[in-house]
Amino acid sequence: MLSKKRKIAILGTGNVGATIAYSLTLSGLCSEIVLVDVNKAKAEGEALDLSQCAAAVPSVKVWCGEYADVADSDIVVVTFGIGRKPDQTRLDLAKVNIGILTSVMPDVAKIAPEALYIIVSNPVDVLTYATIKCTGLPENRVIGTGTLLDSNRLIKFVADYCKVDAHNVNAYVLGEHGDACMSPWSLCTVAGFSMQEYAKRFLGVTEADINAECETIYEDMVKSGSKVIKAKGATFYAIAASVMQLIKAILADTHTLMPLSALAHGEYGANDLCMGVPCTVGANGLEKIVELPLTAEEKKLFDEKIASLNATYDALNVRN
Repeated sequence: MLSKKRKIAILGTGNVGATIAYSLTLSGLCSEIVLVDVNKAKAEGEALDLSQCAAAVPSVKVWCGEYADVADSDIVVVTFGIGRKPDQTRLDLAKVNIGILTSVMPDVAKIAPEALYIIVSNPVDVLTYATIKCTGLPENRVIGTGTLLDSNRLIKFVADYCKVDAHNVNAYVLGEHGDACMSPWSLCTVAGFSMQEYAKRFLGVTEADINAECETIYEDMVKSGSKVIKAKGATFYAIAASVMQLIKAILADTHTLMPLSALAHGEYGANDLCMGVPCTVGANGLEKIVELPLTAEEKKLFDEKIASLNATYDALNVRN
């Protein structure tokens, strides 16, 4: 169980790591934040900047350290790795980041063997799997952000279409954080109604219009990350908010259901791979994968997405 004095380590202080650190500094959720990066000057600068928030935020110690300083952390957030270059394939990027992760994480796991690990770096599903395999950590203590960000994006687009607050929408994206994902629309609800029923009752649209809109919303969700990257160079606010959502659930031990990257053992017909699936999460990490009821059509589509993700795992040779 987590101690009352909460220490969170963030590995990698690029845009995502620094934004998570800033969000934690404002939150009052922990007593200590240690930043670690191979670019120590960058980590020192971020820590110095954040420490100067002291008079305006809840009390928290923010400092820059080495990997050895990750010891006694309650949570370790992994954000290091390189971003995708214009001429680089997704598989090439994955190979590089797997190499970085497997060279670092076994030593980190020995330094902080009791911590919960949140994997944010991409490709998150493969890197979550690689972390479990290269460290020997219990799989419940290695949590990938999975399709949590994708689901939050989907909820935003559904809320905009239905003209309601995002908190009135419940929806999931399953599968890979990336191309091999899908959304089971039969499980999407708005203020207690199915999305289709809500739109028919309160927006006055036909079922055909709703189905077409669902396709548009899904495409907008899939492309939204690339759209942000094209406009400003990187995405970091929304993923940082999603990570905070996960950290809050862990620290408060809420047993919240979230679509996270977890190691499948037959759930949804998948085996020996990590992917975004609904899981309950609490103070001890991942508790269980929850198999939600899918329609026959949704199950067929999910099977295709799982096959695509399996092909990625095979191409990267991470299961050997």
